[in-house]
Amino acid sequence: MSEISFSRSSVSEYLAEIYERMLKALGPQGWWPGDTPFEVCVGAVLTQNTNWTNVEKAIAGLRERDLLEPRAIFELPREMVAAIIRPAGYYNVKASRLRNFTAFLMEKFGGSLDAMFSLAMEELRSMLLEVNGIGPETADSILLYAGGYPSFVVDAYTMRILKRHDLVFEEAGYDEVRSLFMDSLPEDPVLFNEYHALLVALGRNYCRRSRPLCRGCPLDGI
Repeated sequence: MSEISFSRSSVSEYLAEIYERMLKALGPQGWWPGDTPFEVCVGAVLTQNTNWTNVEKAIAGLRERDLLEPRAIFELPREMVAAIIRPAGYYNVKASRLRNFTAFLMEKFGGSLDAMFSLAMEELRSMLLEVNGIGPETADSILLYAGGYPSFVVDAYTMRILKRHDLVFEEAGYDEVRSLFMDSLPEDPVLFNEYHALLVALGRNYCRRSRPLCRGCPLDGI
């Protein structure tokens, strides 16, 4: 992607260097996979506590049955949704969460993502967080990857990398870390998309929970 112009504060400079090192070493990530905004929303719900390969299998099952639209999932019994998305793991819980989201979309916006995404970002974020089973990471994934809002997504990889590089305290919470990025970077959803995806790639390949590969890591010595 094109060069990003960052502000000159010390935190912004540090975040800019992290981003530039990751992009140079790992290349553009091309996130988030999904043919439609609704499919991206479904993926954001299903990806909790599992890997993307399993989510792809679950989404493929929904696609094969022509269920990748809000009303279809809303009207399908929870037990049938659970059976179809079984590959994603925790399928009973995720079926309930998926139907909660589609119920919210149907009841508040008539099933229209365009109507939902016409709201201001923080207003919609507050509404999403009121949906049972939609937490901050899922809400921000929906906002950023499906809605194109400049809402930074924080996940376990982000937390781990920032804490290991002393950019946040060990006890820092989700909203604190989200604000760090959003207050220090340009409000650019393309940048937020790429930055989050690069952090995930770095976390998977180098900054592992156990036995991190610090030698050769793009952030080594920063």
